Amino acid sequence: MKPLASSGTRAPGGAINPEYEARMQLQDQFKTGLDVAKYTAKIMRKDMAEYDADTTTYTQSLGCWHGFVAQQKMISIKKNFGSTNKRYLYLSGWMIAAMRSEFGPLPDQSMHEKTAVPALIEEIYTFLRQADARELNKLYKQLDKAIKENDKVAEANITNQINNFETHIVPIIADIDAGFGNEEATYLLAKKMIEAGACCVQMENQVSDAKQCGHQAGKVTVPHEDFLAKINAVRYAFLELGVEDGVILARTDSLGAGLTQKIPVSKTPGDLASKYNSFLETTPLGSLDDLKEGDMFIKQDGKLCKPNRLPNGLYKFREGTNFDRVVLDCVTSLQNGADLLWIETPIPHLETIASLVNAIRNEVPSAKLVYNNSPSFNWTLSFRQQAYDEMKSKGQDVSSYDRDSLMEEEYDGTPVSTLADDKIRAFQFESSQKAGIFHHLITLPTYHTASLSTDTLTKGYFGPEGMLAYVREVQRKEIRVGLDCVKHQDMAGTYIGDAHKEYFSGEAALLAGGKDNTMNQFEVKSKKAKLMNNGVRNGHSNGAANGVAR
Repeated sequence: MKPLASSGTRAPGGAINPEYEARMQLQDQFKTGLDVAKYTAKIMRKDMAEYDADTTTYTQSLGCWHGFVAQQKMISIKKNFGSTNKRYLYLSGWMIAAMRSEFGPLPDQSMHEKTAVPALIEEIYTFLRQADARELNKLYKQLDKAIKENDKVAEANITNQINNFETHIVPIIADIDAGFGNEEATYLLAKKMIEAGACCVQMENQVSDAKQCGHQAGKVTVPHEDFLAKINAVRYAFLELGVEDGVILARTDSLGAGLTQKIPVSKTPGDLASKYNSFLETTPLGSLDDLKEGDMFIKQDGKLCKPNRLPNGLYKFREGTNFDRVVLDCVTSLQNGADLLWIETPIPHLETIASLVNAIRNEVPSAKLVYNNSPSFNWTLSFRQQAYDEMKSKGQDVSSYDRDSLMEEEYDGTPVSTLADDKIRAFQFESSQKAGIFHHLITLPTYHTASLSTDTLTKGYFGPEGMLAYVREVQRKEIRVGLDCVKHQDMAGTYIGDAHKEYFSGEAALLAGGKDNTMNQFEVKSKKAKLMNNGVRNGHSNGAANGVAR
């Protein structure tokens, strides 16, 4: 590896080694969060263009609630698939509320500190930078060994790995909820998120101070003008900070929302306000005498009518307007600065998603979705019921199944469960081709994996298995699958620190590594974990591999 040129003035007589300087600079390629945001925004734009040309090249992410979780995910991706290509990270407002607030666990109602959002983005990228430094440090040690042993072949091979090193830094799709206030508040928070490294800001069209989780009742949407003002605010934040490729993800909750807080002012027939108001549930007025004290009325299609107002002051939309409201939301957002769409759905039903996207694409042919493969869905029950319905429609005998009880373990291994699992396995591949889904994410997976793994260990350790529960379920598996985290001291940065001490102090450095370090117990001779991609890119072959029609 060629030493990099000095980037500063050295004090006279300073013992700075240009090789060590070059190594440290390469270990920290991204000096600021804005460097990260600009770099990852270009990745997202490239991936979006590639998806437009080939819908099998969709992208994926998992939600992370801590920098360590994000780091381990990206280390695992590089270990198992060889590349981070088309793998992102997702930052969920739900998990910040539930796990990162100083108030303790909170529901997903924008009650947590909004500064916790950029703080987590910064934390994640700090951990990913450390993953870069740690992996490169390993290569540096190998390079030094090859040079010491005069092994030219190994030296050339390791140098090539260093020169072609792929960073762990990937795009984060970051949830800003409904903006945490008015458009100025949205702008200020978006700036903090972008400065921390976010290249993609996700925002929903709910009322900020009445925000609900997308899979709960009581959602209240805002008029389009209000939402577009916040889209403008986020775009200005990107542009002010020089992130011209920044991505805005506009989410609509209208499929499950039936309320609005405001009735916008229509200035001309057929404008956005008029279209929004046309979905209101109203009562025709025969005359003004039909109004009670405090009632209000509007004029629609030349007639006077009274919007139906609830005791809490909110207004209702008409039943059956959800689909059309979603389409109008999405088309309006894309035509006014948004880049991607998020439609919150009650179940993962491919045909429903596709019908919405097809209607949107009648107006905006390039429309693309980010889809929440949510843990709020009972995936097993939903897809077993879909499989049951499909089998029944084809005249197959389903008399042995109780459709409402298909979650039960007794149905495991049956034809309906096998078909359902095939559908789940192929869902992302198929929906990306048929329903315009550019990015698939799971919002809360690591919340649930933390709970499940803790329950498994607790049950065994405090039971008759004792220490065996940890050894068998954790440490032995770490060793067998090749997880570096089994050497937790190394993962926390011990060897990076040792390398730096040697740079700074030379032979006088007091090192933590060495023959007496217990991490040496894990230097066992075993088969290395093999790359697990087997030609599969992000599961993109699933639609064919599992016999599911594309």
